Amino acid sequence: MGSFILKRLVNLIPTLLVVGIIVFIITRMIPGDPASVMLGPQASVEDVENLREELGLNKSMPSQFISYVGDLAQLNLGYSYSYSESVIGLILERFPNTVILALAALLIAVVIGIPAGIFAARKQNTIIDYVVMLVSLVGVSMPIFWLGIMLVLFFSVNLGWFPATGMGNISDGLWTYLKHLILPAFALATIPMATFARITRSSMLEVISQDYIKTARSKGIKEYLVIGKHAFKNALTPILTVLGMQISNLLGGAVLTETIFSWPGMGRLIVDAIDKRDFVVVQGTVIFIAFIFVLVNLVVDVLYKVVNPKVNLESDGGKK
Repeated sequence: MGSFILKRLVNLIPTLLVVGIIVFIITRMIPGDPASVMLGPQASVEDVENLREELGLNKSMPSQFISYVGDLAQLNLGYSYSYSESVIGLILERFPNTVILALAALLIAVVIGIPAGIFAARKQNTIIDYVVMLVSLVGVSMPIFWLGIMLVLFFSVNLGWFPATGMGNISDGLWTYLKHLILPAFALATIPMATFARITRSSMLEVISQDYIKTARSKGIKEYLVIGKHAFKNALTPILTVLGMQISNLLGGAVLTETIFSWPGMGRLIVDAIDKRDFVVVQGTVIFIAFIFVLVNLVVDVLYKVVNPKVNLESDGGKK
């Protein structure tokens, strides 16, 4: 186990390097001069040139990349002139907000999606099964930006039940804070909720057809014990795979949700940085998200071994 974790941590370096190269190239392809955008249309040519020199934009592309890699090697994500703050400071300020939103969405997805998948598996080929799978298909297919806007129009504009935008403050009361959280969390939860339902159903159908489940039922064991103690435990491995993927996706993929609901997280930070042509912030946040993505996958792989000791983490593909 220790050698596997060490190996994965070492492999993290080339992964982040590749991500860094890709994001460096893409940010340089964004049209517009960062110095001009930061200073505004009233800035003089001299001021723009001075800022370009300060940002290192007058250097050749290879020189900029070497400086960029050198800073990464020193764990320095850079300094944002548009925010007048270090990138790591911006990330530490916004990342907890994204974690709160992602965990709330994950809780909704797990609490609704997994029981729905189990129930659909127990009622295979019935109207309940068909309804769950249809709703799951709609959930996977529905664009988040459209759903978010519809939720705002219906629950905020028409009914006035929830605030349309913003995060709220816990000092204003727990319910006030939760009211700001419910709509964006539900919008973000739709895809993972549907995914959990479909994967859980598929995994449970495979397990409950096994002989040992039939034997347990023939012994008169209560159905909820058969499902909860025997079937679900052995169906958990594929669900863990999806859980790890969804945690990573929620932490890194909340850009649209945070933009629609003006949630001050990492996704909103990336969008604002792109608008301001702040390459340093975009590069730093994407590198950080890639690091979190790999780290979460490592934790999930370790959980495989905890749930199923027969899993060989050293095998090809990591899980066999």
